Amino acid sequence: MTVRKWNPEGMAPPVGAYSHVSVPPPGTRLAFVSGQVGAAPDGTILAGCAAQTTQTFANIERILDELGATPADVVKLFTMLVGEGAFAEFAVARTEVFDRWYPDGRFPAHSAAIVAGLATREILVEIEAVVAVRE
Repeated sequence: MTVRKWNPEGMAPPVGAYSHVSVPPPGTRLAFVSGQVGAAPDGTILAGCAAQTTQTFANIERILDELGATPADVVKLFTMLVGEGAFAEFAVARTEVFDRWYPDGRFPAHSAAIVAGLATREILVEIEAVVAVRE
């Protein structure tokens, strides 16, 4: 099973680590993963955007394992970050994870938004995922 990820010709290249288009393969269903945050297994919210980003991706990876999926099966990510300065710190942590998840540079579709706040004051990062799961 391979999620098809590409950037159509005649378009500007992506401005970051994402593909313009990501299509799940036949014979899969989509799993919609609720927004994950930088909470350790004991529920503690980690301090700082980078630590929360790393933990958030670890939490998504745990869900992927539960689904019998891998990062290659991620069709789409949506990230919300608190504060205008958060993206640079997020991008560094995301790059570390993506270097491991997507060594071929074939990234899923991914959108990001800077928001005023999330569910609690301590949460700085929230990431949702759409995953292609084998039928």
